[in-house]
Amino acid sequence: MKALTVLLLAPALAAAAPAAAQEVNDAAGLMRSLGAGLSGGKLKKAIAKAEAKPLGSRDNPVRVDMPQGERAYLKRLRCGDGQAPAFDRAGSTGEGPYGYTLDLYTVTCAGAAPVEIYMDMYHRNDERRPVAGFTVAPDS
Repeated sequence: MKALTVLLLAPALAAAAPAAAQEVNDAAGLMRSLGAGLSGGKLKKAIAKAEAKPLGSRDNPVRVDMPQGERAYLKRLRCGDGQAPAFDRAGSTGEGPYGYTLDLYTVTCAGAAPVEIYMDMYHRNDERRPVAGFTVAPDS
């Protein structure tokens, strides 16, 4: 009987799913639905405040779209000699200024001390500016 009830309710549930999916259609939306993260005016204010801090710091993480955005940003970075740096993900480091979990990367240029770069992957647009000490290669 339960199987028949589920079978009969399936079309109604499927029809309702698109509305719910529109509210939570990306990772940030999912995080907000779980009570994390800022949006709208609060997010804009937090970004404006963070801009006073160095890009890539814990207080002003590089804003990108998902793990592939993190890797794409890091692959575009260039050291002083024009070469791409090596990078390794050190892990997640807790909540950042926008209410989302930050990822930490260690970025190393040949002959230079490693640099820590904090990233927030819960943003739709990928950062185009370089962190201090680097340049950014054009998109390929």
